[in-house]
Amino acid sequence: MRRLRRLAHLVLFCPFSKGLQVGAPPPRPRPARRGARASAGARGVQPGARGGVAPLPLGLKEAPPRRGLDLLPQAQKPHQVRSASLDLKDQGHPRPLELSEVLLPAAPPRLASRGRLPGLRVKYVFLVWLGVFAGSWLAYVHYSSYAELCRGHICQVVICDQYRKGIISGSICQDLCNLRQVEWRTCLSSVPGQQVYSGLWQGKEVTIKCGIEESLDSKAGADMAPRRELVLFDKPTRGTSIKEFQEMTLSFLKANLGDLPSLPALVGQVLLMADFNKDHRVSLAEAKSVWALLQRNEFLLLLSLQEKEHAARLLGYCGDLYITEGVPHSSWPGAALPPLLRPLLPPALHGALQQWLGPAWPWRAKIAIGLLEFVEELFHGAYGTFYMCETTLANVGYTAKYDFRMADLQQVAPEAAVRRFLRGRHCEHSADCTYGRDCRAPCDTLLRQCKGDLVQPNLAKVCELLRDYLLPGAPAGLRAELGKQLRTCTTLSGLASQVEAHHSLVLSHLKTLLWKQISNTKYA
Repeated sequence: MRRLRRLAHLVLFCPFSKGLQVGAPPPRPRPARRGARASAGARGVQPGARGGVAPLPLGLKEAPPRRGLDLLPQAQKPHQVRSASLDLKDQGHPRPLELSEVLLPAAPPRLASRGRLPGLRVKYVFLVWLGVFAGSWLAYVHYSSYAELCRGHICQVVICDQYRKGIISGSICQDLCNLRQVEWRTCLSSVPGQQVYSGLWQGKEVTIKCGIEESLDSKAGADMAPRRELVLFDKPTRGTSIKEFQEMTLSFLKANLGDLPSLPALVGQVLLMADFNKDHRVSLAEAKSVWALLQRNEFLLLLSLQEKEHAARLLGYCGDLYITEGVPHSSWPGAALPPLLRPLLPPALHGALQQWLGPAWPWRAKIAIGLLEFVEELFHGAYGTFYMCETTLANVGYTAKYDFRMADLQQVAPEAAVRRFLRGRHCEHSADCTYGRDCRAPCDTLLRQCKGDLVQPNLAKVCELLRDYLLPGAPAGLRAELGKQLRTCTTLSGLASQVEAHHSLVLSHLKTLLWKQISNTKYA
């Protein structure tokens, strides 16, 4: 009897039992005698029985089984419990609880679910907070990039202030500043120093371009005009004759385009453009405006390529702000992204987006033919050779009829300007001899100076671009030959000035191959 009581006492207060914690106060025990009798009655066992299981008395109903700890009666032995279990099973009574079930009751399921709820709430709160943070960051980046890159209102304020002071002039100054007939629409700028907007003027889609000082910020306004006047519109000075202005312009063109026999004709075009009101004289304001425009590399190229069909046509100017015909479409699928987020677009997605969102393959072939013709114009131009120093799909534009237009000439540089920049430049390896993004010259490791000739010609860089632009979706019968021609084209190497014959042959083969594919179709 004492051993059984001691065993029950140890089991009740054992710290390793399920549901008890070490160091925690033990739960309040239930009355042992009443629990034992009720348990014995529930099992149909009399407390005083020794040799077997006594039948239930008449009128006594079987109690439902209890969860928890039921103490054994004092007079019952372990072997009697086993025999009672067997007898009850034979009589159809419910199975008695095992010792492990009696001593280790299961935790209520309601308490377990309550224990998991705080963890789920923390996860949901964290995910919501993360989504709010990511959305706020994207909105901030978009606003910051727009505020930094899109400052056309500042450009317009400065230009109109100079025009009203009589410092500058131009063919669209009246419409821009007084009549407000130039409508600024979407910002297309990629660098802060060159403001580019789509717009509407005289019922036509146009592109508005304006240079802006890097030091100008969003708080700047008309008070920055005096410094801009001193820096940008400082030449020619008052008292300069028309002959002196001609000589000054000719010297500038020689320094940037080279000593070419066609330069006097280009000087004549500059003077005709300056005399926009056709009064057969060039005022100081007109001369200052044209001189400021010539300092813009893209405007100089527009002037040199005005007779070419693949460069945008110049429509008008005011100071160093000018308007060209609009280029409504871009071949780059990431053009719709904010400028600071465009580099985040993975290169692997470019081809897929181009195939899904770009024009059909025959239209792409027509655009590619125009790009190859533009490369030919740069190589055999009347005003020297030009190098494409940033060959990307962002610069490949086309009209509504899928005629190629160079969207941005900012990174197209004259050969003379590139040579002047590279020759004698200190270098450790060829990467130090780079003009723009990909105009690279060899490095003389003995003298540690850059050479003046470029290693890769324009055509090789364009063919690398066309390989990803044309091969996806190309007709099955053309894909193998087109891939072979493009591989041959991309391997063009050697100094750009020494590959003229091979350059022209490869370019002609590519144009012929593409033109045969679309010549007898509606895409021609």
